[in-house]
Amino acid sequence: MSGLCGFYSEPPHHPEGAYVHDGAETLRAMGARLAAFDGSAVQRVQSGASGLALAAGTDGFFQRDGLLVAICGTPLFDGSGDHVAARVAAAWAEQGSLLCQSLSGAFALAVIDNRAGQVFLAVDRCGSLPLSYLTIPQGLLFGSSAAAVQAHPQASHALDPQALYHYMHFHVIPAPHTAFARQRRLLPGEYLLYRHGTVARGYYWRLQFNEQQRPPFAELKRSFRTTLEQSVRAATDHAAGKVGAFLSGGTDSSTLAGILGMVRDERPRSYSIGFDVPGYDEMAYARIAARHFGTDHHEHYVTADEVVEAIPRIAAAADQPFGNASMVAAYYCARMAHADGIKLLIGGDGGDELFGGNERYARQALLARYQCLPSALRQVLIEPLLFGAAGGLALAPLRKARSYITQAMVDMPARLDTYNLLQRYDPTKVLTADFLDSVELALPQSLLHDCYWNAQASSQINRMQALDMRYTLADNDLPKVRRACELAGVEVAFPFLSDAMLGFSAQLAPEAKLNGRRLRYFFKQVLRDHLPPEILRKPKHGFGLPFGYWLQKHTGLRELAYDSLSELKARRLVRADFIDTLCGKLVDEHPAYHGTMVWVLMMLEQWLHQQDALSVRAASA
Repeated sequence: MSGLCGFYSEPPHHPEGAYVHDGAETLRAMGARLAAFDGSAVQRVQSGASGLALAAGTDGFFQRDGLLVAICGTPLFDGSGDHVAARVAAAWAEQGSLLCQSLSGAFALAVIDNRAGQVFLAVDRCGSLPLSYLTIPQGLLFGSSAAAVQAHPQASHALDPQALYHYMHFHVIPAPHTAFARQRRLLPGEYLLYRHGTVARGYYWRLQFNEQQRPPFAELKRSFRTTLEQSVRAATDHAAGKVGAFLSGGTDSSTLAGILGMVRDERPRSYSIGFDVPGYDEMAYARIAARHFGTDHHEHYVTADEVVEAIPRIAAAADQPFGNASMVAAYYCARMAHADGIKLLIGGDGGDELFGGNERYARQALLARYQCLPSALRQVLIEPLLFGAAGGLALAPLRKARSYITQAMVDMPARLDTYNLLQRYDPTKVLTADFLDSVELALPQSLLHDCYWNAQASSQINRMQALDMRYTLADNDLPKVRRACELAGVEVAFPFLSDAMLGFSAQLAPEAKLNGRRLRYFFKQVLRDHLPPEILRKPKHGFGLPFGYWLQKHTGLRELAYDSLSELKARRLVRADFIDTLCGKLVDEHPAYHGTMVWVLMMLEQWLHQQDALSVRAASA
């Protein structure tokens, strides 16, 4: 869909030693990677030894006197979507890197200033459009797709062991890492300035919480409803065709489906995915929302056969290993919408993070209460009693109390890792010794620690929001939905992540997001007259894939998964004995839990297999 790429080459100081390549052919090859899966039109422009390519439109291009600008997505400059690239070029001349203060919306931006020998890159506040870069001796390579960067003849194709370890920990590779050595990715709200071989990175925007304001509820309600309607309208105004909404039956997707009908003055179209497996199907809630808002509703039940079909396609389209299984559901939902003529889907991603909807917020708030008790009470009475005198008793209430205190004694955000799948298995029992020797095992926890404590907030709920904005949204959910929609041939927008909604959330009091253990307190109060009561009361679910169940029931899926894990053994990343135990024992004991690791390892091997195939084709070209 929407994307950009390019390269900047330094003027050679010694012509006889300069690196020579066919710039036009290189740019063509890089640009082709942007449109490899949806056939988008790609426009290219060059100036000297530098070039830019832009997929999905030409209105994001500007070229004059050695200055090249490309911007993709749905950017606004000072609130306007007209001639954004030209306005960015003018702002660059006057403001330099400060120009991002005038940009909003979803965007990735590249400015090549050949006159000044500079390159400027930036992504939007949520990092909803990725941008990777790689420095080379002669200059800088960059692209919305890591594959586009890799198409340059000077790009390194070596994989980064640390990034692969991050994948095992997070099930994605979080920025700034990418799967490839030395290639990096911009963080949300971050820019890069390259000048004569030197790279400087900085933030033009960071989420800042105002936890002291307590405006009247009526004022907040009016502001929220107005902001929400304006965000949905802005997200859909640019659509060149029919618009629809993902509808899971949760509070976020249901809210947007209803608002869509209001702002577009037409019957909204909604699209839902179901699974014919007990405990995994939420179609009943989606139907409640569809009836309540009178949507033109469409449903599809995903089968195990369709999962088998989708897995290689998803792996081939991914820039790096990606282990979120719900991408399959998003893909088939988007494909259903595309078959119905939809050009743009809106998704509810961001609502949980901005308004306190994740179950772990309430769970961590409960655990945090223990550390509020006087230390003397904890260390002199409670802990010696439960772990000493009563430590040998196996009574259920005592087991629960010991489990609660064991977790509560761990500081945030390390406490979140007590749920981490890799850590529960123990990395030394999962990964080979040689691989472990090549990575820093503590780095994932260090990344979480820095993000959590560098958040400009004092409350736990807002620090967790800042953590989730980066690791749950920018690195996981947004790439999942965007890539699924790209494969299906539709665009996607996220109204909850508009700049205005980000600003509104940052001004909410912490207790408006989590009141005691009540999630989404303000959100649900404000929308009581909008959402049906069943949706307001329903537990959190989502498009979870019943992979563990199908792994036992469906021969084709089991063969694909276990064959992939067998091939993974030869790479000497994952211990062969762990794979044997996982497939031969653990999955049978708890299919849903251990099936997650099977999926993560399967998708790693599927992605690595695709990289092997690309290397073979490149070598024979």
